[in-house]
Amino acid sequence: MNPADTPALVSIHGGHSGQFCNHASDLLDEVIQAYIDQRYTWVGITEHIPPLSDRFLYPEEIRQGMDAGKMYRRFEQYVSACRRLQDRYRSQIQLFVGCELESYEGAIGFARQLMDTFSFDYVVGSLHHVDNIGFDYSPELYHAAVRAAGGLEELYCSYFDAQFEMITAIEPQVVGHFDLIRIFDDGYKRRLALPAVAQRIGRNLGLIRDLDLTLDCNVRALSKGAAEPYPTRAILQQAVDLGISIVPGDDSHGADTVGVNIDEAIRILVELGADTNWRKPAAVDA
Repeated sequence: MNPADTPALVSIHGGHSGQFCNHASDLLDEVIQAYIDQRYTWVGITEHIPPLSDRFLYPEEIRQGMDAGKMYRRFEQYVSACRRLQDRYRSQIQLFVGCELESYEGAIGFARQLMDTFSFDYVVGSLHHVDNIGFDYSPELYHAAVRAAGGLEELYCSYFDAQFEMITAIEPQVVGHFDLIRIFDDGYKRRLALPAVAQRIGRNLGLIRDLDLTLDCNVRALSKGAAEPYPTRAILQQAVDLGISIVPGDDSHGADTVGVNIDEAIRILVELGADTNWRKPAAVDA
């Protein structure tokens, strides 16, 4: 590839920091500085929304003495800080202030309230719960979600059904880590190929295309030892064939993870024939 044709460095799903996220590290300013140092053109900062209630706290948040009220107030501070940094660094990098939504009982209505309150530049619609269980936190919780769903195939079907509901209700500008449900399943390729699961994947991708949303090619899985990003190459190829906008996301959780494996996402997307004139997540003058 001619250097002049090299795709720009961007991240549509990144910027978690220890300042505002219990499982990340570093100050948000330090994370943004890392993007600047690596010459990113633009980045979406997408901190997790606070939990609707204490019922949806993660174990680490409980251990650190958090509750839903404290996390809401911290999220308010996040939006304010991110807006200040957006203005401070506008001559060096284009920042988009966003958030990463959740998916559990009452979450869609809560997400709408947050969107009205904070006027984000954009939102990432992603799922970390099935049957109100945070399945991606640990293998133990993943297997609890499997038991609650009635089996692995049923878990996958429930996940993609909940994703369809979320996309329909919220129409997030970006759909994050599309197939996160495979996180602790070594046999995920077989599961994704099951007719009931494959049908739901095709349905959801069709909805993303029809609503003209963007798909996050999320490489955080690679840094955790996975062989493929989210989504898999096969799903990415389906998305490319449908003409869906796909943009790399590093899902960084600290300055040291900024940009990790983003070159691999770009390489995969180029191989699959994706459009590398990356679409921005929002039409704002950030």
